[in-house]
Amino acid sequence: MTVFEDEYGRSRETPGAEGTSWLGSPYPAVVADREGGVVEFNAAAADLFPRMGVGKWLDEVVPGWLADAHRRLSRPARTPAAAAPTRAGPAPLRGSHDGRLLRAHPTDSGHGDVAWWLVDDSDLTAAQDALRAERERTALLAEASTQLLASLNPDRCLEKTALLAAAHLGDAALVISPPVRNRCAVVTALGGGCKRTQLTLDPALVPGLAEALQGFPPVPARWIDPAELPSWAVPEGFGGTPGAVSITPLPGHGVPAGALILLRRGGRRAFDTSEELFARLFAARAGAALSAARLYAEQARVTRALIAELLPPQLHHVGGVDFAGGYRTSQDTERIGGDFYDVHAGTEDGQETLAVLGDVCGKGLDAAVLTGRIRSTVQALLPLAGDHQDVLRLLNGALLTARHTRFATLVLASVRRTGGRVRLRLTSAGHPRPLILRATGEVEEADTGGTLVGALPVVTSRSATVDLSPGETCLLYTDGITEARGGPLGSAMFGEDRLRSALAECVGLPAEAVVERVQMVAGDWVGRGPHDDMAVVAITAPHTTHLSAVNGHTRGRYTA
Repeated sequence: MTVFEDEYGRSRETPGAEGTSWLGSPYPAVVADREGGVVEFNAAAADLFPRMGVGKWLDEVVPGWLADAHRRLSRPARTPAAAAPTRAGPAPLRGSHDGRLLRAHPTDSGHGDVAWWLVDDSDLTAAQDALRAERERTALLAEASTQLLASLNPDRCLEKTALLAAAHLGDAALVISPPVRNRCAVVTALGGGCKRTQLTLDPALVPGLAEALQGFPPVPARWIDPAELPSWAVPEGFGGTPGAVSITPLPGHGVPAGALILLRRGGRRAFDTSEELFARLFAARAGAALSAARLYAEQARVTRALIAELLPPQLHHVGGVDFAGGYRTSQDTERIGGDFYDVHAGTEDGQETLAVLGDVCGKGLDAAVLTGRIRSTVQALLPLAGDHQDVLRLLNGALLTARHTRFATLVLASVRRTGGRVRLRLTSAGHPRPLILRATGEVEEADTGGTLVGALPVVTSRSATVDLSPGETCLLYTDGITEARGGPLGSAMFGEDRLRSALAECVGLPAEAVVERVQMVAGDWVGRGPHDDMAVVAITAPHTTHLSAVNGHTRGRYTA
């Protein structure tokens, strides 16, 4: 008697003349002679092959693949080495019988008979197929998550969802966004191509679509009649009426992200329960990605609108005076920070223009929010701009009643052109004093000062009046420039002396060139090192011979 190992590694007896214990084995066993006649078999073999009987030919009682294998194994041309019995015999072979997948192990008895031990591999094969399918589906879900989350663009996410669904879940796919004013965005994928349309459609015409767009569980695919689909639901070039349809909701973050329609061509089998379940798993990931993309797009839109209001304005010629400004945040990745400036033109002819430059305690988004509040408050106080002390008092009260605890420094400059000269009224509230560049190259400091706003119940200030001749400039700046650290060792402060030297080199230059020069020198000083927000405004009396009104403002014309 010989033994072999079954699929679980357990030892089994091989039937033969040397023993009869195998007759009670639950595994079917058949012994046939060299000519193919049945010699012995057990009860399990009789159950498997009802026509089994001693003396019958294998061709009569077993499947053809097993009888053919017996003939090949028993042919006379075998060499002695091939006929020699081994522990496990020749390699097993597989075949089907009565809907079952069998694995047959042959063993030569050594005297011409061959014993066949049969194992039913149907359940094992089904389990292996199911495992392989689940692995493929898991890999697809991972790939889908990677591709869907690779872009936060809602349109691209819709297209990728449709393409993946058409490639792996059906022959075609439609992704329908929730209706907006009775119109839905529909993305159709077929044959690797994608098409996007806007349709006015009635979801009730497609069974289960209205429910899916509202986030309710899907109806079974067998409840949907493909012949009743409206024309828009069948892509052009699909090739006739679909053979099967599946509709699945795309769940989102709190609200539905849309619906997924899968189409399968006629002649193919309908969607089974496992495929519908897998489509729901795919839809859950796609819906989460779509919802995240739409949420990001909405937040980006709101952010752009808010930032547009917080960004420093583009300065120009106002009232015959040359204005220019420059701003650099503490982080290159940010667009707004704690420094700000504004120029408010007078609403009537001859009225002063108010320039404001300030610095809020802190930096980043929180500081930018306060700058927006200060800028809005100053704009509301423009009718009182003739009295700087009154403006600072009211602004201080507004900041003290706010819920934040930040304070700010700022400087006000009321500007008016009279003839060829420009008169400025300057008031500093805890801010660095403005610098005056004369035509001789001399740099002066305006005699103004005061307390910061938003910290003390009472704010005090002292104003200074300065006259600018043609070509002379008044520079307003924040301490982010003078306190910037850098230089050869990276730790020295830029300081007011270097700022004065840089400004002295700008004699006769227009305001925009002065700003560029100051920013360039300060930027070279800090290099790539950390620094605070930097803001600078230049107010220049231009070299002009006459004035002209442009767009409601009086602008200076340069002479050659």
